Order: sequence, then structure tokens, then C-alpha cells
Amino acid sequence: MLSHKTKYALKALLFLAKQDEGYIARTSEIAEGASIPKKFLEQILLDLKRGHFVGSKQGKFGGYYLLKSKSTITLADIHRLFDGAIALLPCASLNFYEPCLDCKTESECALRHGLIAIREKTLAAMESITIDSLVKK
Repeated sequence: MLSHKTKYALKALLFLAKQDEGYIARTSEIAEGASIPKKFLEQILLDLKRGHFVGSKQGKFGGYYLLKSKSTITLADIHRLFDGAIALLPCASLNFYEPCLDCKTESECALRHGLIAIREKTLAAMESITIDSLVKK
């Protein structure tokens, strides 16, 4: 399940992706346009900036804009930034791997093999969905 933070990050990115190229949106404009609480949005935008998905401009005409192309930002990218691993258990994760302490051997663990299969299908689906593809729907 996506956290509220991830959902709001996606909504903010969708709002920015719908704007003309080069448009700089104020935080209050994004909050209103994407129905996101402004205080929560401020932290999300800072995280998106640290992740190099959005850039910001200071000053009277400042705000946020997409730094990466909307056709290259995937659901997997944003999920990993805010919610971490896509896998259901750390032993089945690509980027957040940790061995399970209760398994004798990973190669014999039927649960791990099943969860890796789920991770692969989920990851493929999440990587195939971009911000641009969501805007076009």
C-alpha cells in the first residue's frame, strides 16, 4: 500500500507535469491544485528536490518545477524514494536486501522465491508507469 506521502508526491508531480514546460508553481498553487495539505506538501517537495525530481527557484516569482522529464519519472522511482523497498520482505529486495534471520538457507526458502516473483511483476508494472503516462490518461 502506498503511504499518504507517496500518494501526495505523485499528485504533486502530476500537477507539475500538466503545466507548460518551464512553468514554476508556488507551493500554495500545487497544494490547492492537487488537493494536498500545504504543510505536508512542503516536506514532500523538499524530499522530491533532494531526489532530483524537482527543482526550485527562490524569490517573488519562485516555486517548483520538474527537473526530470515526466516521461522518465516512474512510480517505482517515487515509491522507493518515499516508501523504500518494493519487495514485501527484505530478503526479496533488490535495493534494500537483508537476509532473514529465521531461514536456514535462502535457496531453500519457498516463501522468498514466491516473494521474488511478486516483486518482479510489481516492479515491472511500476517501472512501466511514468508520470507522463498518467497525465495522458
